[in-house]
Amino acid sequence: MSPSKLNSNDDESVSTSQPENGFLSSISLLNSEKAVQELLQQAPVQQNDDHLIEFSEALRTVAKALRRAAEGKAAAQAEAAEWKRKFELERVRNLHLECKDMSLEENHRDDDKREHLARQSNKHLEQCCGSNGLCSHEVLQDKEANSDSKVIPDKYTRKASFKLSWCCKGEYSDQHKHDIVSFERGNITTAERSSKQISLKWESDPQTVLILTKPNSTSVQILCAEMVSWLKEQKKLDIYVEPRVRTELLTESSDFNFVHTWKDDNEITHLHRKVDLVVTLGGDGTVLWAASMFKGPVPPVVPFSLGSLGFMTPFYSEHYKECLDSVLKGPISITLRHRLMCRVLRDAAKNEYETEEPVIVLNEVTIDRGISSYLTNLECYCDNSFVTCVQGDGLILSTTSGSTAYSLAAGGSMVHPQVPGILFTPICPHSLSFRPLILPEHVTIRVQVPFNSRSHAWVSFDGKDRKQLRPGDALVCSMAPWPVPTACLVDSTSDFLRSIHEGLHWNLRKTQSFDGPRDT
Repeated sequence: MSPSKLNSNDDESVSTSQPENGFLSSISLLNSEKAVQELLQQAPVQQNDDHLIEFSEALRTVAKALRRAAEGKAAAQAEAAEWKRKFELERVRNLHLECKDMSLEENHRDDDKREHLARQSNKHLEQCCGSNGLCSHEVLQDKEANSDSKVIPDKYTRKASFKLSWCCKGEYSDQHKHDIVSFERGNITTAERSSKQISLKWESDPQTVLILTKPNSTSVQILCAEMVSWLKEQKKLDIYVEPRVRTELLTESSDFNFVHTWKDDNEITHLHRKVDLVVTLGGDGTVLWAASMFKGPVPPVVPFSLGSLGFMTPFYSEHYKECLDSVLKGPISITLRHRLMCRVLRDAAKNEYETEEPVIVLNEVTIDRGISSYLTNLECYCDNSFVTCVQGDGLILSTTSGSTAYSLAAGGSMVHPQVPGILFTPICPHSLSFRPLILPEHVTIRVQVPFNSRSHAWVSFDGKDRKQLRPGDALVCSMAPWPVPTACLVDSTSDFLRSIHEGLHWNLRKTQSFDGPRDT
């Protein structure tokens, strides 16, 4: 290597390491050392060249000096950072002492002023807490502090206040807010309402009972006659039955002329004003029929199991006297079974309020392709937000009570009936990634048949009242405000677990033998 090239490389390394402020940075020093090492590797030293040997030794000396300079600079920076940290700690401590001294001086002068501010604050809180939501207005103070300790100013101990409001479809309300959260010392705590069993206690004795039965069953007819006689003679209650059942009872004996019934559908709409208690004799289908008779509030329902499956019928007919006697005395545990309110909105409607008569379902509403061989094409929206486009055999919108019905057969999850929610379950979707959903209770779901759909769709409500949906028609579903209160044999959770164990043989498996290999 020529001396001119060596000089040029040396000049370049020096020029690149020249700082702006007159000091060498640690990065530039390390780069210079690296440049020296590369230069030594590019210029191998021969044993017979004395000048090159001396030059290489000089370069090594320079490299060592650069390394020591970099190490010294790093140590100096660390020491400076430590001194800066100590200075900041000392400054904060002095400021804290100054604040304490100032608080002692101002404490004696501001007693009257503090009382005046407290009175104004109380007036503000009375106005604030009377509106919608919950407000934080407590001052967090150390109640265990000694009287000799110094007082810290309020600006260091007062928590920021805030307000909670519940919004439903753009309207704010404080309804049920205390059932959802509790508010203490500025902290939000959820209430344990979901883990509490709902109990019904009669404030006055029931006077009227409605009995609904499964048709075409001789054993049910015999039990109904016995129950009607016992309730009238022993409990002195007024009995309502369906017109069909009253005819059957009068055919058996004219002594049943005290039984009441209705003549037309108009009387059924006002039935909830007369009836205190509903008794069903049948299976889950009879409970669905009883719920469909009430378009508004539903009286408490006592379901007796006389059908094939009984997810909603925990009572046994053999002990109907003991069961009804316990229910009439009260209190009783109940399960609030939520229902869906469904409306069909036609494409020819002028606005969204021009809909057909709403239908309330207890289990599910189903949209399917009917007899068509084409895939169902459905556009789904949740509170005006697009969810997905269903392409398959159809879609099930189910309540949690209906989670053990059609939704379960289509792959949906089993959900406790008191969990508020809407199950969104596809029927045979032509997709490997389409999994069922559980949406919150407050949403509104809109399912529309697009104009480019190859076929019509059909909608059914709890397996009945099928209606055709043409392209442009839509189904709008939301949670109905009137649940179905069904009486529990034990409590809501015990009855639910018993029903899936006995009705579905859930997780039934032969127990593993104990005499096999074991962990040592």
